[in-house]
Amino acid sequence: MNPWEKVSIARMAERPTSEDYIKLIFDDFLELHGDRLYSDDNAIIGGIGLLEGMPVTIIGQQKGRCTKENIDRNFGMPHPEGYRKSLRLMKQAEKFNRPIICFIDTPGAYCGIGAEKRGQGEAIARNLFEMARLKVPVVSVVIGEGGSGGALALAVSDRVWMLENSIYSILSPEGFASILWKDSKRAKEAAEVMKITADDLLELGIIEKIIKEPDGGAHNSFEEIARELKDNFINEIEKLLEIDQEVLIENRYNRYRKQINPIHR
Repeated sequence: MNPWEKVSIARMAERPTSEDYIKLIFDDFLELHGDRLYSDDNAIIGGIGLLEGMPVTIIGQQKGRCTKENIDRNFGMPHPEGYRKSLRLMKQAEKFNRPIICFIDTPGAYCGIGAEKRGQGEAIARNLFEMARLKVPVVSVVIGEGGSGGALALAVSDRVWMLENSIYSILSPEGFASILWKDSKRAKEAAEVMKITADDLLELGIIEKIIKEPDGGAHNSFEEIARELKDNFINEIEKLLEIDQEVLIENRYNRYRKQINPIHR
């Protein structure tokens, strides 16, 4: 498939959401709410669950499948309180030495006036800053759209993976075309040059792994993908837990500086 076809699949209403994967992968999931500052944000679901008996913190951006659900979830576009809720759960995970797993699926952070007034930029920047220093393993997987800083706010991780037909980019192809060519109708052309597919990003070293999907997309057999994700989570977290905390932080920092020492990978 070409990049634009993958964009279309990543945006499908039938595509499995964070909540779908959480139900299939983790046992005894307990959702936690609120940022302790302003309110709860339904565009982000987060809490504690068991991964084969191991306590982990799970955070995911959540879209809806119908108009009513999408309005409730703000189409998967978090407000600043959503990112602050995520950070609260991450710091709690660090306190209790729980690994963190993030599911990324957002067109981008909500850019409405209220979100800007409540500090959207600061909330995202704070997540980037704090995630870089977390003393527990962090694994993030892009399951649909990974748009702009709204996605990056959950992706300063030790490992970043993508589902085969997901996308990860600085902004949408429509936004790219509007800025570069002043014509959003050239979005298909923009998708070709933006390097937003999993294959592109693996080749560029932005991600570490691609999770294969069945023909037509993840919605055709997401139970199979959930099993694959679960096995990969277990194996990767076991490896990351063996790394000294200070080395883990240093490796995460160097991952984004492209100076990773192979000895600690």
